[in-house]
Amino acid sequence: MNGRTMLVLLLAAAVLGSALGVVYTKHQTRKLFVELQTLQKIRDEMNVEWGQLQLEESTWGTNARVEGMAREKLGMIMPPVDAVVIVRP
Repeated sequence: MNGRTMLVLLLAAAVLGSALGVVYTKHQTRKLFVELQTLQKIRDEMNVEWGQLQLEESTWGTNARVEGMAREKLGMIMPPVDAVVIVRP
């Protein structure tokens, strides 16, 4: 084989290698994009759940609920007005 044939074969191998690299890179890009979309969907679902949990937490912590639980479970009552002592510094 002469030098010209070797050069053509070398260039053909380089083109083939480059083409395979492009195909592999494109495949990896698509795979990572699908993973990104999946993770974004999970993030969105978790944000919705977080909002629901914050709403639930604010509901559980309302003054009326806490007072009701104190009356019901602990038997607490509001003291009569004459039993209230105000302490000032």
